[in-house]
Amino acid sequence: MQPSTAREFSAYGLSHWIVLVVFAVGAMAVVLLGRRQRHTATGHRFSRTFGAVTVVLYLLIYLFSMFPPAIERSVPLRLTDLATLAAGYALWSHRRWAYALTYYWCLTLSTQALLSPALESPEFPHYEFLAFWAIHLLVVWAAIYLTWGVGMHPDWRSYRFAVAATVAWVGVTFVFNSLAGTNYGFVNRKPATPSLLDVLGPWPWYLGTVAVLLLIVWALMTWPWVRVRPAAR
Repeated sequence: MQPSTAREFSAYGLSHWIVLVVFAVGAMAVVLLGRRQRHTATGHRFSRTFGAVTVVLYLLIYLFSMFPPAIERSVPLRLTDLATLAAGYALWSHRRWAYALTYYWCLTLSTQALLSPALESPEFPHYEFLAFWAIHLLVVWAAIYLTWGVGMHPDWRSYRFAVAATVAWVGVTFVFNSLAGTNYGFVNRKPATPSLLDVLGPWPWYLGTVAVLLLIVWALMTWPWVRVRPAAR
C-alpha cells in the first residue's frame, strides 16, 4: 500500500488563517507586554531573551537547511535572513541601526510574506511549514514590540540608512544570483507561487515598481514619528 502524500500548503487555506490569527494575538500580546515592562529590568531581560530566541531559532533552521547543502537555498542571502539577524540584535541591544532595519524590513517585506507566502511545503506540522512561519512571525512581532511596546521610533536618518542597506543588498544579491543561477530575494525573477509581485509588472520592471513603492511607504511610515507638532498656545 502506497503511503499517502502530505497535502501541500495553500495560501488562505485553514492553516494560513490560523497563522494569521496567531499573528494578530501575538502582536497584541507583545505590545501590552512591552508597555507594561517599559524601562524596567524585567523588560530588558525579556527583550534580550526574545532576541536570543530569534537568533538561535534562525541559526538552527539555517544549519538544518544546509544538509544537504544546495546553492539555491543554503546561502544566507534572503532578506529574511538579514531581517531576522537584525531583529534579533535590535531586541538584544536596542541599537538604532538594527532597529531601523527591523522597522522597515519587517513591517513591510516580512509582513508581505505573511499575506502572500512564497511557501512550497507540505501542510502543518511539516518542519518547513513550521520554520517558515516561526521566523516570519517572530521578526514582525519584534518590530511591533520595539515600536509600540518598547517605544522606539524611526527618523529620517533611519529611513536613509534602511534605503542604503536595501540598495546594497539588492546589488550584491543580483550579482550572486546572476553568477550562481539562483533567485534569492526574487531579485532575478518572480517566485513560482502567487505573490503581490504578480501585479507589479514583468521582470525587471517590477523591481523599479517595488523600489518606488518602498520609498513612498517607508517615508509615510517615518513621517508620523518626526512631524513637527504645532506649538502650544
